[in-house]
Amino acid sequence: MGYYAYHLALKEEEVRGIKLALLPGAPERCCKLASAFGSFEELAFHREFKTVKAENESGKILVVSTGIGGSSLSIAVEELAQLGVNLFLRVGTCGAIQEGIAVGDLVISEGAVRMDGASDHYAPLPYPACAHWEMVGALKKACELLKYRYHLGITCSSATFYPGQERYDTFTGYIISSLRGSREEWKRLGVLNYEMEVATLFTVARVLGLRSGAICGVLVNRNEKEEVEEEKIEEIEDRLSEVVAKAAQLILSGEE
Repeated sequence: MGYYAYHLALKEEEVRGIKLALLPGAPERCCKLASAFGSFEELAFHREFKTVKAENESGKILVVSTGIGGSSLSIAVEELAQLGVNLFLRVGTCGAIQEGIAVGDLVISEGAVRMDGASDHYAPLPYPACAHWEMVGALKKACELLKYRYHLGITCSSATFYPGQERYDTFTGYIISSLRGSREEWKRLGVLNYEMEVATLFTVARVLGLRSGAICGVLVNRNEKEEVEEEKIEEIEDRLSEVVAKAAQLILSGEE
């Protein structure tokens, strides 16, 4: 009997031979991502982890939701690796903190600030959180082929949505002193965006000898406002789906 992934509720024989997984946070995004790649079927849905298998002429992939934050993402990567997956693309949304990044633009992360709260269980904080260059190349080429605006650079992954990203619209409006001014500091250091999982993925993948990349759609530029325009979300998710489907095709065909 093969390996059974407890949290993902997946059997080894269900995914044998599949090497690439797309990792959205939200379960409801899985089928959209899968359908952009090809025909698909749902394999499992346990806790935050929904798994969909998709296939086209390039090959087969998995789309696995990881929930919010690095801790649950690390579980998904660990169990997928034991199932034979060794290539990972994080697909998410983010808030931009640099001028000139528009809502709807895409951010391809080359590296990440490790405020994620999970990656330090895999490597000490001085260890860098870096994408694999081939995964970055595939995402970049996909954006260019589809003519979508993108930005390459450093992402800040925060363990929390509110204080860690210096948001003051919390219950009390209070942010601890060590985080006050942090958004401006990351901005001055050239960090492009905030999200919550990329640093975990990059660190875990490197430590385990896997390859990873990440792309996020910009929901808001926080220099302008904090509120997300709901009508933009579906458009951004469609754009992400197209790009990662093309990137997956490039990776599987060896054209990255």
